[in-house]
Amino acid sequence: MEGIRRAPVGRPRGFDTEEALERAMVVFWEHGYDGVSLTDLTRAMGITKTSLYAAFGNKEELFRRALERYAEGPASYSSRALEEPTAREVAEAYLTGSVNASTQHGCPAGCLGVQGFLAIGHLGQSARDALNAWRDANRSRLRGRFQRAVDEGDLRSGADPDELAGYLMTMANGIAVQAACGAGRGELQKLVDTAVQHWTLAL
Repeated sequence: MEGIRRAPVGRPRGFDTEEALERAMVVFWEHGYDGVSLTDLTRAMGITKTSLYAAFGNKEELFRRALERYAEGPASYSSRALEEPTAREVAEAYLTGSVNASTQHGCPAGCLGVQGFLAIGHLGQSARDALNAWRDANRSRLRGRFQRAVDEGDLRSGADPDELAGYLMTMANGIAVQAACGAGRGELQKLVDTAVQHWTLAL
C-alpha cells in the first residue's frame, strides 16, 4: 500500500490522517461514491477541503485509499479464509466472513466494494482501476487456493477453480446487497449454510 503523503516540512497538518481516512471509509461504505460530496466528506473527516486535497488528492484518490483500508480491515476475512485446511472450509469461512463484515455492529451494512461497483460508470480511471484490481486479486487468490485443493485431491480433478471462485464472490456480493437492504446476520448465515451445502454437492 502507498505510504501516506506528508505535508511540507514545517507545516504540520494538525489532524490525524489515519483517523480521517477511517472516517472517509465509513462514509463511502454507507453512501457509496456518488452518494457523498466533498462537503459530506470533509464534514465527516473534520478537515477542510484544502486539507483533504493536500493529504489525499481528490475525491477519487480518497476513495481509492479508503478501499485499500477497507480491504485490509473489514474485508480481510477473504485472506484469512484461504488459510482453512479444506476447500469446503475455505468456502464457508469466506461467506461467513462476508456476512459478518456486512452486518458488523457499529458499521454500515453491506460492502464498500459493492457500493463502489454500483457507481463504477461515474468513477475516474484511478478509482475504477482500484476496484477492478481488488476484485481480480480476490478472485485470483481464491482460484489459486482451489487449484491447490484440486492438486491435493481435496477437490475432484474435474472441478474448475475459477468457476468456484466466481461462485463464492457472486454469493458474497449478494450477501452484501441483502445486508444493505436490511437482512439480518441470522438470515444471511442460513443462506451461507445452504450455499455451502449445494456447493459441496455439486463437486
